[in-house]
Amino acid sequence: MSVDLSDLYQEIILGHNRRPRNEEVLEPSNYKAEGFNPLCGDRITVYARADGAGRIERVTFVGEGCAISRASASIMTTQVQGRTISEISQRISDVIAMLSQPDDPEMDLAVEGDLAALAGVRKFPARIKCATLSWHALRAAIEKGSDAIDD
Repeated sequence: MSVDLSDLYQEIILGHNRRPRNEEVLEPSNYKAEGFNPLCGDRITVYARADGAGRIERVTFVGEGCAISRASASIMTTQVQGRTISEISQRISDVIAMLSQPDDPEMDLAVEGDLAALAGVRKFPARIKCATLSWHALRAAIEKGSDAIDD
């Protein structure tokens, strides 16, 4: 990855941390789960609401954590809204695989949007859990289903 591209990706992550998208408690919501990383203390709660057609119309998050975990949660919310549960499940698997693979993924910022910036996190193995935390929380929320909301 070129230095200019690396700088751009870093700026995207810092921008999402400073001005996260969709950071709020979502009421009402059909899905909710919390992700916690005991190694660094990052804690993210993910909320989602489905429409009558089986699509997730809105995804939000709240939490505390490092710039990478907050940016990843922000990026995640923009990547999954309007998709079906199966599309979201596949997207979660793809992102987690992308962040876990040893080889540099082929990602185009023009195609993948801000998600491409997360690929740079792979250079820092200790931070991969920060980047995947919200994605795992969304997966848990979907797997628990809409009947599992405890509020």
